Amino acid sequence: MDNKIINVTSPLLPPLEEFLPYLQDIWDRKWLTNNGHYHQQLEDALCQYLKVPYISLFTNGTLPIIVGLQALRITGEVITTPYSFVATTHSLWWNGIKPVFVDIDPNTGNLDPDKIEAAITPHTTAIMPVHVYGNPCDTSQIQAIADKYGLKVIYDAAHAFGVEVEGKSILEAGDIATLSFHATKTYNTIEGGALICRDAETKKRIDYLKNFGFAGETTVIAPGINGKMDELRAAYGLLELKYVDRAIENRHRIVTAYRQYLSDTAGITFFDDMPNVRHNYSYFPIFVDEASYGMSRDELYFKLRDAGVYGRRYFYPLISEFSTYRNLASASKDNLPNAHKMADRVICLPVHHDLTESDTKRVVDCITTN
Repeated sequence: MDNKIINVTSPLLPPLEEFLPYLQDIWDRKWLTNNGHYHQQLEDALCQYLKVPYISLFTNGTLPIIVGLQALRITGEVITTPYSFVATTHSLWWNGIKPVFVDIDPNTGNLDPDKIEAAITPHTTAIMPVHVYGNPCDTSQIQAIADKYGLKVIYDAAHAFGVEVEGKSILEAGDIATLSFHATKTYNTIEGGALICRDAETKKRIDYLKNFGFAGETTVIAPGINGKMDELRAAYGLLELKYVDRAIENRHRIVTAYRQYLSDTAGITFFDDMPNVRHNYSYFPIFVDEASYGMSRDELYFKLRDAGVYGRRYFYPLISEFSTYRNLASASKDNLPNAHKMADRVICLPVHHDLTESDTKRVVDCITTN
């Protein structure tokens, strides 16, 4: 038996020998942070790659959401999803904003637009959906609701690096969108993130807020925070851009193999590609129907672990189940049936650029052999 551990992901690392000249240049410049040479270069390069007008780099993927809410002066209540990583809702909580959970669309894992209007109150100021697993939300319907009620739209696009719909970046939807460049993501800067906005004035405010609110040497215009990305990670990210398309192609190959091998397995379902969408294949979730499969999700999850295959139950438990949020009226299980069903059935299988064909087959054999 193969004893190799197969992890759910593996960081995309650019060649070390190609990174060393960047380090030497940083050492020579002696400018390590605060809008340095490589920081500016990476912002420009990402605007081109992602087809967006303005981008502001951050030191992680959570601070862009926190700062974005500040930049748009969001207060009161924000409608969001329980089916995400906790940073989505924590960012609201840190801003003193009440999250209002709405159920998800079982076909995508995303916030269900048909459930949004019923959750709007006089205190609602914004909608914060998530492009779950990189599946684009129904941005047109969400924007129509936002326009009808005068709400802002903030997209948590942590999973959606490079995702496009009909050739247009999904990051252009809403008032702002945020990205995570964590080591586990398709594109990474080790730790990092970004905030995408529509106009130069908003970018200027965001850049002030991520640098303690400084608008000059002696002028502070707002109680900002320190969210700046340093030069080492900016240079790393610049080099990473050379390799990310190849990594996405490899992820696509793996996902295609999973779909082929698992298509006839009773009780195992998965998402197909959405029409007219350029996916980034960040995740490959499967959903386990115990009655049809003959084994519960958790039984399969631990069977995989025992075989050295480390999938993840993204996203279980729901954010609404954590102690901070479970007493909210919108966190009621009756309010979120689709989200609970998905959370109770999901396993994200290993997907990353380093997986071999034999690795993929080993994962599949573990699932298809009872």
